[in-house]
Amino acid sequence: MVEGQPGSVLVVDDNAENRALAQATLEDEGFTVRLASSGAEALEAFEREPADCVLLDIRMPGLDGIEVCRRLRALPHGADVPILFLTAQRDVDTFDRAREAGGDDFLTKPVRPSELVARVGAAAKLRRMAIERRELYDVVRAQRDDLMRLQLHKEQLIAFLVHDLKNPVNSIELQGQRIVRDPAASARAKDAATRIQIETRALLRMITNLLDLSKADEGGLAPVRQPIRLAEVLAEVEEVMHPRAREARVALSARVADAALVADRDLILRTIENLVDNALRYAPEDSAIVVTAAVDAEAVELRVADQGPGVPEELRAHVFERFAQVEGARARTSRGLGLAFCKLAVEAHGGRIWIEDAAPGAIFCIRIPHG
Repeated sequence: MVEGQPGSVLVVDDNAENRALAQATLEDEGFTVRLASSGAEALEAFEREPADCVLLDIRMPGLDGIEVCRRLRALPHGADVPILFLTAQRDVDTFDRAREAGGDDFLTKPVRPSELVARVGAAAKLRRMAIERRELYDVVRAQRDDLMRLQLHKEQLIAFLVHDLKNPVNSIELQGQRIVRDPAASARAKDAATRIQIETRALLRMITNLLDLSKADEGGLAPVRQPIRLAEVLAEVEEVMHPRAREARVALSARVADAALVADRDLILRTIENLVDNALRYAPEDSAIVVTAAVDAEAVELRVADQGPGVPEELRAHVFERFAQVEGARARTSRGLGLAFCKLAVEAHGGRIWIEDAAPGAIFCIRIPHG
């Protein structure tokens, strides 16, 4: 591959759709693309005409990607070619096997087109560095691999924590329900149980947000679309959030026509819950939070309005970042994952989320296209 010019890429994947997507993406950037549907076919193709880069699926029938990589490295010109692994298995063991086989990079399916192009280019540059300055290349690659392993360990830890925390939190919430419904329980016990329910639901919401953000990092947050009734979803949000609103002395209401939306019911429900939860954090006592919906030919638009401190226009994009610290005299602070989850869930539906000024207060708006 001549520096500054696209070269040839050998795409190896037993899935025809994956091959076609990679081919279209890379050819749009000027790369010459050759395709192989199996490990054996890839080895034969490389022996006939070495490629400047190899994009290699790990899980394939016959020779898997790990073995193909080992054999490629033994071929003429195979020692120096950049090899990028594609896999749906995002775990440390798979990463270590890919690295030991001689892989240069490790991408998780589904891969965004822009990321694919950038990683192919970066792998080519690193290989050129390996040829020209071996010692520096070894340092850079070791640092990158250490960061990747740390990221994979973090993701596995999050998955384990979420799984282990959900059961006890659900059990606590269930015990709170039993006390609230027990006719023999005192008013004081029922009040304490109600508070326990409020906090455990908030904790469960944070745990689920964490899980979904982890899924999104791995490319696994895919909406399961089905027809849903907005009035039913908002009624459920009102029921779940009502104890919290009552405790905060804030009126919570939903104004929506009985409109339908084709979307993932759970993701939409939790998006609205998170937006209402955010509004309740900042709504002053004796104020109101109003959820409204409007439907047009292209999309459904939901709006959650509160009367708390607004969000200055220059800071509005930042409140959707994870653990963002957005503070100021007129701003509210985003310290968690709720709004970051909302952004990911809405964008997973092909929609968008933004903030408007309620004067006073803020209006969080989401727009979800039909279908």
